[in-house]
Amino acid sequence: MKNKSYITLGFTTVIVALVLLFSTDIFASTKKEKEKAVEPKKELSRLEAFAKFTKVISIVEQYGVDEVSIEELMNKALEGMMSNLDAHSNYLKQKDFNNLKIQTNGEFGGLGITVGIKDGAITVIAPIEGTPADKAGIKSGDIILKINNVSTLSMTIDDAVSIMRGNIGEPIDLTIVRDGERKPIEIKIIRGNITIESVYDKSIGNDIQYIRVTSFDKKVVSDVTKAIKKRKATTKGIILDLRNNPGGLLDQAVGLVDIFVSEGDIVSQKGRKKADDEIYTAKASNTLTDVPLVVLINGGSASASEIVSGSLQDHKRAILVGQNTFGKGSVQAVLPITDSEAIKLTIARYYLPSGRTIQAVGVKPDINVTAGEVQVNKNDYSLKESDLKKHLKEELEKVDSIKEQAKELKEDQKTVITDEIINKDIQLKEGIDIIKALVIVKGK
Repeated sequence: MKNKSYITLGFTTVIVALVLLFSTDIFASTKKEKEKAVEPKKELSRLEAFAKFTKVISIVEQYGVDEVSIEELMNKALEGMMSNLDAHSNYLKQKDFNNLKIQTNGEFGGLGITVGIKDGAITVIAPIEGTPADKAGIKSGDIILKINNVSTLSMTIDDAVSIMRGNIGEPIDLTIVRDGERKPIEIKIIRGNITIESVYDKSIGNDIQYIRVTSFDKKVVSDVTKAIKKRKATTKGIILDLRNNPGGLLDQAVGLVDIFVSEGDIVSQKGRKKADDEIYTAKASNTLTDVPLVVLINGGSASASEIVSGSLQDHKRAILVGQNTFGKGSVQAVLPITDSEAIKLTIARYYLPSGRTIQAVGVKPDINVTAGEVQVNKNDYSLKESDLKKHLKEELEKVDSIKEQAKELKEDQKTVITDEIINKDIQLKEGIDIIKALVIVKGK
């Protein structure tokens, strides 16, 4: 019995020893694997990377369930590569490249909206004023869920734009998701001829000038300069409206800031290479006015309009009123790769005079005011002493005169901001009140 116990104990000892030995080997092996795993991965050489790419192309071409040509595979590879760099880089095939050229010329058949990628969705940056999209009720921030009942989830911006652009007079159906609405909204729009008038100049009262810039085309600086010079003798304050302005040419944004700022940096751009870095500065010779300035902005203000509003804010030259801007602060260059194809590549980011970036952050207003109407209590039945003295017959004789005055008022609205317009736009009303206060302070 005693010998049997020794035998059992000896057998157990051997088992334990084997387990410990095996565990030690596993532990050592696991440790080596972990050490191997944390070793930095060797980066492929350019030649090895190209070999990997061509191998995948060859496998797909040979074994893919559907026959696809080498050209098609290369195009798909280029599209995927460019779209995965960032939201604004794209591979432009012949059709896309032609569409871009058409848009640059400033006249085309379409809806009149600028779109971008935000949180992975095709989002309306801004409808262009007076276009079919604007008249149909499309708003900044609307997410385009479907175009003609086709989902946009896998679409690039260029694909979406290509579908929305088309022959004048043709209808198109958009399904949009709007903040605050429980269900998607379906909107039918008839394509129109999109010609952009970028600068509107109107007066508010006798001494406030209202300048609306809808986009930054090549005539913005010259048109704004003319508008300011025309009213300079009587203007005591200016409201610059950049709401729903999707951007445009950088030189025009710089030139617009230069009209109001006499010295210092306006904006800088910084890329990966020093050659892409540039600083734009103000010149006193280009400055036209030093009157108080209010800039109106919202979520549809993007790119060039963010440069203008942010730079004026940094220089403490203007008070910004409205809502946070879109947040597009990157520079794209269109680089041809053949006669009919190109790539649109992000090469740099914009930085405001203070050094802050616009990208994904936007520009915050000094005074946050959401869009809406001014609440006005109307009393159409109130009578004044002067009304009681008038004879009914005299009032009836004035009917034709009143109709004529109403007609003239409608014509005047092209150059004058009326009280009715102001009361429908609380952001504008706030801007006017601030300008009036600044004019009083400056006059003391």
